[in-house]
Amino acid sequence: MNLIALLIGLVIERLATQLFHWRRMRFMDRVIDAGFRHANRFADWPAVLPVAILALLLALPVLIVIFALGDALLGFPYLFLAIVVLFFSLGPNDIGEDISEYCAALEDDDQERLEQTAKALIESDVPADTLDCIHSVESAVFVQANNRLYAIIFWFVALGPFGPLGAWLYRVTDLIRRRAVFTAARAEEEPESEAAVRIRDAAVTRHGWLAWIPARLTAVGYAIAGHFDAAFAAWRTPQEPAPETPSEASEQLLARVGIGALALRDEPDEELKARGVRGATAANRLVFRLLVIWAVVIAALTLYGWTV
Repeated sequence: MNLIALLIGLVIERLATQLFHWRRMRFMDRVIDAGFRHANRFADWPAVLPVAILALLLALPVLIVIFALGDALLGFPYLFLAIVVLFFSLGPNDIGEDISEYCAALEDDDQERLEQTAKALIESDVPADTLDCIHSVESAVFVQANNRLYAIIFWFVALGPFGPLGAWLYRVTDLIRRRAVFTAARAEEEPESEAAVRIRDAAVTRHGWLAWIPARLTAVGYAIAGHFDAAFAAWRTPQEPAPETPSEASEQLLARVGIGALALRDEPDEELKARGVRGATAANRLVFRLLVIWAVVIAALTLYGWTV
């Protein structure tokens, strides 16, 4: 059932782009903010504990529904649940759509739209220098592909009959991380900024734990789907400065190996605009090739009875 749900979910991911606004789930921000307020009452606890409890509480409804459905009606209700959970877990935006918008902004020389589309991928301040921005976007594509796609698939497959729980738990952990980062940035000048930073660090740490294994599998996949020798050399190259958190280490690894696997060569007299479009498009193609490889591998494992 999980293989069928995964294949249907990936087809929806590629085709039903007009439905993606449903996945933004703005109402979750209010729920997470309420969880942060309650977490601040336990200042003596390690911050990772209330963050973990919040993630588990948000994932609990999926677990309850899985137990309630069981094997009813030959598993078809479970199949429907898995497809719905996958739809809301992947993303929230399709990475291909974000890259297309970024490339269109580059070609139109629309600086405002370029900054917006680049920031959606980088998730931080966009470098002012155009070439630095291009390199940052290319690196971010490989990080975002793991965060929006491959880590979800990994936990969906790894937890077998509890696959929908694994996919949704990763997504709510990422939602908590995003909201915690936003809250901490907004609270910089306020008295409660210390508590917000504490929650942010805990949310980033917990997200890093869940992303650690899929990030390394995804990095291996980039090497297989792209230029293996260059990717492997990039993997072995130590990062300077050294990462301070598991999340940072995973993101740096994905970016290094992805760029190595891409193995782009500079072309003489190429304009920066054309270079940016070529790099982002090539990164998107590499991500899609890896998606095909993962689908084939998961299908083979399922047929041989190694997954549920």
